[in-house]
Amino acid sequence: QVQLVESGGGLVQPGGSLRLSCTASESLVSISTMGWYLQAPGKQRELVAQITRNGRANYADFVKGRFTISRDNAKNTVYLQMSSLKPEDTAVYYCNAYPPIASWGQGTQVTVSA
Repeated sequence: QVQLVESGGGLVQPGGSLRLSCTASESLVSISTMGWYLQAPGKQRELVAQITRNGRANYADFVKGRFTISRDNAKNTVYLQMSSLKPEDTAVYYCNAYPPIASWGQGTQVTVSA
């Protein structure tokens, strides 16, 4: 089963930017749609953005215009460029297929705070 490793999180001030990466243990070409998810404290995991094999992306309303998802199939990596970050974006961010098919990784913590 494919394993996913997320990285790139950290502490950032409101209005700042971060770029998250998700590297898979095997080729992503066979996975039609990849997604980034977040899980805020005490809440369920939810989809943030998704991208098809051909690069077509969709976003949750609360990140539209601020986040950009991309994928590099040659590097088995999916990215999430986050800008204009808000405190409410604070969460652990995960990647997986959409719908999810792999075991969840450890995620990467994003904290937006002054």
